[in-house]
Amino acid sequence: MRHRLWIGVDLGTSGVRGLAADDTGTVRASAERALRSTRGHGRGVRHEQDPRSWVEASLGVVAEIASGVDPRTVAGLSVDATSGTVVLTDGPGPEAAFLGPGVMYDDDRGAAHAERAQEAGAATWERLGHRIGATWALPTALALLAEHPGGHLRHQVDVVTGALVGRAVPTDAANALKTGYDVVDGRWPTEVLAELGLHPDRLPPVVAPGTPLGGLGPRAAVETGLCTGTPVVAGTTDGCAAQFGAGAVEPGAWNAVVGTTLVLKGVSEVLLRDPSGAVYCHRGPQAGWWLPGGASSTGAGVLGELVDPEHFDDLTASLQDDPPDDLPVVYPLSGRGERFPFAVPEAEGFWLDGDHARPLGELVAARGERAAFAALAEGIAFVERLCFEHVAGLGADVSGPRTITGGATRNPWWNQRRADVLGVALRRPRHDHPALGAALLARAGVDAGGGEPDLVAAAAAMVHAAEEIAPRPDEALERRYARFRNALVDRGWWAP
Repeated sequence: MRHRLWIGVDLGTSGVRGLAADDTGTVRASAERALRSTRGHGRGVRHEQDPRSWVEASLGVVAEIASGVDPRTVAGLSVDATSGTVVLTDGPGPEAAFLGPGVMYDDDRGAAHAERAQEAGAATWERLGHRIGATWALPTALALLAEHPGGHLRHQVDVVTGALVGRAVPTDAANALKTGYDVVDGRWPTEVLAELGLHPDRLPPVVAPGTPLGGLGPRAAVETGLCTGTPVVAGTTDGCAAQFGAGAVEPGAWNAVVGTTLVLKGVSEVLLRDPSGAVYCHRGPQAGWWLPGGASSTGAGVLGELVDPEHFDDLTASLQDDPPDDLPVVYPLSGRGERFPFAVPEAEGFWLDGDHARPLGELVAARGERAAFAALAEGIAFVERLCFEHVAGLGADVSGPRTITGGATRNPWWNQRRADVLGVALRRPRHDHPALGAALLARAGVDAGGGEPDLVAAAAAMVHAAEEIAPRPDEALERRYARFRNALVDRGWWAP
């Protein structure tokens, strides 16, 4: 029997990646294109991209994939994109002109509007369980519309899906969340937006991720080589797509991504409300399920800042051959400010030398590269454990399977140390990319035939584990974790 193919396209910060996976999850073709950013700091963080490059790169990726498969077997396509990335146009359709560059998810030009947006919708945001962040799309939109009052806001994903279908399309509820969408009532909060001077007709309509948007338009079909009418399904954010691609799609299941930073996402049957703003919830494609998550400022990026990356492989081999003991306790924060599991703008990394806290930058000189590398990696695992404690304290079920993805999973010693710290088995999936999650969503949406997408069934067929890492008890490690936790409590950053 000839398997159907599902194309997922992932718009990341540095590039667009896509793949075609069949009904068993086997990747049959893949492609990628680079994206260029313009960054500046001036009066704040500025991070922009040319929105035309989003379309050009995405169409190029799909075209390369289509050239390697039988286009007649492609049964659906979906796109995920960076959450909070937006652009203004002079109209709602794909032919509308862009009124400026695309403003990326970490650009803070809207920071001056964030407090006003938070106050205007305080009751709504409290009901939804989150706070409006300085880089969220809502304050960004207010800043942009102050310069272009007649503009129409489009999310990064809308630009690409509109180009694929060839007409104005709805956005998805996941990407709309940071623009102020009410994911509980399923509508734009018009009364809040009116107080902010933002008319809902300047915003796109919203559908659930996995909703069919229409068929591939004639122009996109010519440019990609796919068949006209190939179903295009509403996508999601890149974080949610990574979670789906890892198979974390049922209540109690969680996925932790360790790349430059640590991102935790899971599935809950209850909406988590976090007064600190560290955790917020997307609505799951399946009714009654929520997708809570948070992003730490801690992550593997700090390793490369303190330890020569060219030494990573040798250090890992050494740690596997001769497991470390008596490691220093480290809070491995790069730069200043933490977001998750606690929101503390003044937080800074440190390590404990006896009873004294010392700056993180002194660690390598004091303890050597090998101990520093191991302690930093262990410290990131400690932060991960604390993140799970935080979401559990908010009422989340964390008893289900846990998967790990991201660049850090290429280090087998670190995978084992994370399992030991967390005290649970960790699954590493065979494929590690959000594009597979987008492909999964395409399948679930098409198979639903306009009904509720069944991600559980799609993941059971398409997501497979490469390995499972069992935890090992370690009393010394538990003592170090207790010291780590107590050090954060003593600083007032963490409240048990």
